[in-house]
Amino acid sequence: MDSLNLIQKIAIFALPAIFAITLHEAAHGWVASKLGDRTALMLGRVTLNPLKHIDPVGTILVPLVTMFTGFIFGWAKPVPVNFKNLHHERRDSALVALAGPMANLVMAIFWALMIKLGVLLLAETRWVAVPLIYMGGAGVLINIILMVLNLTPVLPLDGGRVISALLPPRAALVYSRLEPYGLLIIILLLVTGVLGRLLWPLALFIINLLPASHIVLQLFLH
Repeated sequence: MDSLNLIQKIAIFALPAIFAITLHEAAHGWVASKLGDRTALMLGRVTLNPLKHIDPVGTILVPLVTMFTGFIFGWAKPVPVNFKNLHHERRDSALVALAGPMANLVMAIFWALMIKLGVLLLAETRWVAVPLIYMGGAGVLINIILMVLNLTPVLPLDGGRVISALLPPRAALVYSRLEPYGLLIIILLLVTGVLGRLLWPLALFIINLLPASHIVLQLFLH
């Protein structure tokens, strides 16, 4: 990874990062539509088209900057969900929240398989195989980091939504009052390095369970 220049690093990370963030949001909208709320579907947000989800700051600028800090951070335009329309509001709101991280896990598996494909092609078509291996490694890394980050039990992250749905109604109301400060808390934990120290062990554990994990570790974490 150190042998790559800045342009090469951006080229490797750009596509996996954009799809990791935008498909995460699309998954929220898709599951919400299946559970009774068609708000995102009617607004055209249940789509694989990343242009519908991109936030210029959160999807492009912030991931580019944090890519060099060791813990990638970013967001897309949040998919609107009217939780009152869900069939079972508390249960379904947790399922909608979990849809995003689960989409990241599926994408991580996809990119891991792309690494395996790249290895198979390495002997005959190196010019295709090497970029595919690097991009696959970036895809695994980005998606697993976003998955564990979004499962952090702090509102408005998905993990916070799940905790809120599991708490008794009165406790959930008290917990929800922390939401306006959630992003500030996450940024503070990120800047101080606390977030990385808390989440890296879990991220590495999950990466090690995936196909071609040794290649990801060799390329990006050594």
